[in-house]
Amino acid sequence: MTAPAAPRTWLTVPELVEILGVPQGRVRRLIEDYSLLAARVDGVLKVPAVFVKDGEPLSELRGTVIVLHDAGFTDDEAMRWLLEEDDVLGAAPIDALLAGRKAEVRRVAQALGF
Repeated sequence: MTAPAAPRTWLTVPELVEILGVPQGRVRRLIEDYSLLAARVDGVLKVPAVFVKDGEPLSELRGTVIVLHDAGFTDDEAMRWLLEEDDVLGAAPIDALLAGRKAEVRRVAQALGF
């Protein structure tokens, strides 16, 4: 997957180790359990910086990713949906999550089920 059209800052695993203050193995576990969602950007595993808030993974992200998986989304499709503008939400879903609109974001995600 390539970075979406909207300009976003992407963090590598070593950058996440520094920001989160945890070992690399813990960062990888956070990705495996969907507390963070990662994609290969230019061949390097990266996480959008917007998925980290106050030195922690964004708490609303994991449940939202699970809802997207339940709706039939792959990791790459979930990443794209989270970062790109959504007509129903009037914003990128990640921006709506950051604005405290978790329930609305998850309702929209559920409605997208395949």
